[in-house]
Amino acid sequence: MREVMASARPRLARARSGSLLLGPAFVAAIAYVDPGNVASNISAGAQFGYLLVWVIVVANVMAGLVQFLSAKLGVVTGRSLPETVRLRASRTARLSYWVQAEIVAMATDLAEVVGGAIALNLLFDLPLLIGGVITGSVSMVLLLVQDRRGQQPFERVIIGLLAVIAIGFLTSTVVAPPPPGAVVGGLLPRFDGTESVLIAAAMLGATVMPHAVYLHSGLVRDRHGHQPEGPVRSRLLRVTKIDVGLAMLLAGAVNLSMLLVAATTLRGREGVDSIDGAHAAVADTLGQVVALLFALGLLASGLASTSVGAYAGAMIMDGLLQRRIPLILRRLITLIPAITVLAIGIDPSRALIVSQVVLSFGIPFALVPLVRFTSDRMLMGEDVNNRLTTSLAWLTAAVIIVLNVALIYLTVTG
Repeated sequence: MREVMASARPRLARARSGSLLLGPAFVAAIAYVDPGNVASNISAGAQFGYLLVWVIVVANVMAGLVQFLSAKLGVVTGRSLPETVRLRASRTARLSYWVQAEIVAMATDLAEVVGGAIALNLLFDLPLLIGGVITGSVSMVLLLVQDRRGQQPFERVIIGLLAVIAIGFLTSTVVAPPPPGAVVGGLLPRFDGTESVLIAAAMLGATVMPHAVYLHSGLVRDRHGHQPEGPVRSRLLRVTKIDVGLAMLLAGAVNLSMLLVAATTLRGREGVDSIDGAHAAVADTLGQVVALLFALGLLASGLASTSVGAYAGAMIMDGLLQRRIPLILRRLITLIPAITVLAIGIDPSRALIVSQVVLSFGIPFALVPLVRFTSDRMLMGEDVNNRLTTSLAWLTAAVIIVLNVALIYLTVTG
């Protein structure tokens, strides 16, 4: 990883071209359009119509702030979040931190591989186990692109898959446009009973994925290197804001389209509480072409997100322990839980829910250090968070952590 960082240090001439600096945020944004998001957004729209549109908007704003802080840490310090934690923690603390981060990485992989397997089942009627193996194998090829060709070719592939995801889910809103008045009405924050609160907690609380927070700081570090205080770094931070803004705008539009298609075409229908049930309902109401694009979007989501998750896992290990293992071996290790779940026949929708609960445990370990580090003037210099940003960051972290705790409690006791 350090070799990549050294080779990626930008030249001043290149830094003048802002468009060349875009990309890292779009890779991190894959975490916001993964199969877990598909399941929760479709469930929200199918059960409550346009009621929870506001949750998508609030979640996207919070995620944008968190991702920018992660990217800023990488730009200013030239280190990823895991590397910064390593420098400030004891050996025992580093090992404990790494263990929880690896568990989170495996839970992430579980959701993504299961989502890809469901998509292949919808497209080709493949058994889920075979679909999971194919998803894992393709993601390994994508990781080899990053390992052999470098970060920017990997970014282009992931952005291409993000485009497929966007087309797959946005098409339905073009074919069956939602009523504008109902969508605007959904921007008013409100609930309709305990179940709507639970789904809103699932949508909001599971918005910020720990691996995306860790990864983004490393992506910008590898792309831009460490720039001293001055005009080049200031420009990088401005471009990073644009990068994050555009990426989150796209991710937010995709998530919103998921909810809107469910609210428009699936509301009140039976059997749409799972991804395959929703796909069948889309085919019935909007036609086979739209259903095909839906399944392709889900497949691209699974392939891209499992690749990005595995990449994040490698960055976490390198940052915390300064240890690297062969990419293929690491990929095989993190695939074991997902393949096991599919092999023994656990309900895939239930597996997605459980994976989100496990991910929830990792949220504080990513957010609390991130806000602390970016608010530390000794570390960040003139680019330290201002008081308003720090207050908003702590508020965002607190809301996300509380909602994740609530999600864990409601899932376990429900």
